[in-house]
Amino acid sequence: MSSVESNALRLGSIEGDGIGREIVTETMRVVEEALAAAHAPMVAWTPLLMGHAAIDEHDSPLPESTFDELTGLDGWVMGPHDSASYPAEHRVGPPPGGAIRKRFDLYANIRPARAFTGVRSMSPRMDVVIVRENSEGLYADRNMFAGSGEFKPTRDVALSVGVITRQATERIAHVAFRLARTRRKHVTIVHKANVLPMTTGLFRDVCKEVAQQYPDVVVDDEHVDAMAAHLVRRGEDFDVVVTENLFGDILSDLAAELGGSLGTAASLNCSDTIAMAQAAHGAAPTIAGRNRANPSALFLSAAMLLRWLGERRSDPALTHAGDRIEHGVAATFEAGTATADLGGLASTSEFTEHVLARIRKR
Repeated sequence: MSSVESNALRLGSIEGDGIGREIVTETMRVVEEALAAAHAPMVAWTPLLMGHAAIDEHDSPLPESTFDELTGLDGWVMGPHDSASYPAEHRVGPPPGGAIRKRFDLYANIRPARAFTGVRSMSPRMDVVIVRENSEGLYADRNMFAGSGEFKPTRDVALSVGVITRQATERIAHVAFRLARTRRKHVTIVHKANVLPMTTGLFRDVCKEVAQQYPDVVVDDEHVDAMAAHLVRRGEDFDVVVTENLFGDILSDLAAELGGSLGTAASLNCSDTIAMAQAAHGAAPTIAGRNRANPSALFLSAAMLLRWLGERRSDPALTHAGDRIEHGVAATFEAGTATADLGGLASTSEFTEHVLARIRKR
């Protein structure tokens, strides 16, 4: 094996369902072009099955063979899944994305919401990052060692257990504060301690304890309902927001729409050692195979993955490759090129060609 090959990034590509095949394929092209333009290591892709294709071949939406292959990779790009359309026997338990997060302890979900010039926005100066704790909280499929945190003692009574621990809160707080140091040095802790004082109160208090290790970062806190209102009224005032699982899921979708569209919403799921790029939007099965999907969110998610790898490998070329992708997407929007969901006329492939051209130029 040559030195170039031995230094290659080992990345998985998981197409998933719906528009996944189109946007993952185009994302792979964008990643390869950015790495070449930045003189970064080459990439060796490992295609993996998930969703309907995996059910057809392995009788499981997420077979053990996929987990086995993922274990040896540096990271992966994952398309959306459409678990609601799976046969009934395959809709039991967590959906594929949640199962992967739990198996690899991808405890941090980083979701930027940024307004792009050229994309109509209700909050044109929005530039916030939601740091979402991804392993426990009010998500019933991830907060128990075995089984679900949601159950019915009788047919007419349903209960849900929300779990907050000091350990998980401390590690997500450190992620948020380290990120804030690279941005505008402001962290907002979001909780609901007025009605959930023991659980989200613990989250708030532990985050404030961690904040003492970052005296250069401004810290404040908000109740989640007030935070939703603040994002609508003055979203540009916030920098990094750290919160538990369910609150982070809701607030990040809200912030993305205020910044322009969920179609541009990037997302990175990571542990301390591995990361997964996955756009925040769904599988959009009604437009699958029609060359109409907006690939920008997955492009931007892949850019986050490259920068994450660059930081951990101390490789500025990888960071530069990620920056090239983000610049290519932003410059394409600014030039007035967009897919139909954003009011444009470009097809998926046409939008990709514009981004590739700008990656090469930079």
